[in-house]
Amino acid sequence: MILVVGATGHFGRETVEALAAVGEPVRALSRTPEKAALPAGVEVVRGDLADAETLAPALAGVTAVLMVLPYGADPAALLGAASAAGVRRIVFVSSGAVVDGAAPQPDVIAAYHAGVERAVVATGIPHTFLRLMFPAVNSLSFAGQLADGDVVRAPYAAAVSAPVHERDVADVAVRVLLEEGHGGRTYLLTGPQRLTQAEQVRVLGQVLGRALVFEELEAGPVREQMARFMDPEFVGALFDLMEATIGKEVEVTPAVERITGRAPRGYVEWAANHVADFA
Repeated sequence: MILVVGATGHFGRETVEALAAVGEPVRALSRTPEKAALPAGVEVVRGDLADAETLAPALAGVTAVLMVLPYGADPAALLGAASAAGVRRIVFVSSGAVVDGAAPQPDVIAAYHAGVERAVVATGIPHTFLRLMFPAVNSLSFAGQLADGDVVRAPYAAAVSAPVHERDVADVAVRVLLEEGHGGRTYLLTGPQRLTQAEQVRVLGQVLGRALVFEELEAGPVREQMARFMDPEFVGALFDLMEATIGKEVEVTPAVERITGRAPRGYVEWAANHVADFA
């Protein structure tokens, strides 16, 4: 039995569906099982990372765990319960911001994920880390603006990423959860091409059949506005990470193809899969 923590988010849901599709017994942890809407045959159990008493039953009979955690979540109770349950494999969806060997880490995003990675290692359970940097689902943040027009207004038009499709993350996670040979490994997962934010909006417009425009905003005022309702350090780290990519050849890795045996999906395919989200 495989337990997916974070099963109703983008990466967790895709992994649950992929595991179910190949007939693998999978259990999904959710604080609100009645709203999970996962495929038939998936066992959905109530559980909360902040409530240790709910975790032991969820881990009964589990051999492997996929952890997709919200930023800032404390993994201590989950990892303790996993150790007690005899879990034999942990896969953690981490951040590409982590700098191996850095103390301190360069920002709060890297520091949080590096801390979770250290906690996983400390359990002694064989583990694999899947690191992501600006996945394609980040483009869903444009949807609200595009509901009212054809202009996306945001900072850093020239910020570059190699956006990875969430289905590719799920396909890698399935292989790593089920196959031997990935223990102690860290994989940076990317898509096949580098795109600026402005180029992503252009591609999205082509797929949607709309003449979309990226209108660049000054970063400072947007940072200040977002920091009013989000952790200011998190916002600052996110903006700094984006700014640092401008004019750079960000890394495109072969990890998805090496692990799954096929080329990663491109941004055009991601956009085509999400047309309904921008309707």
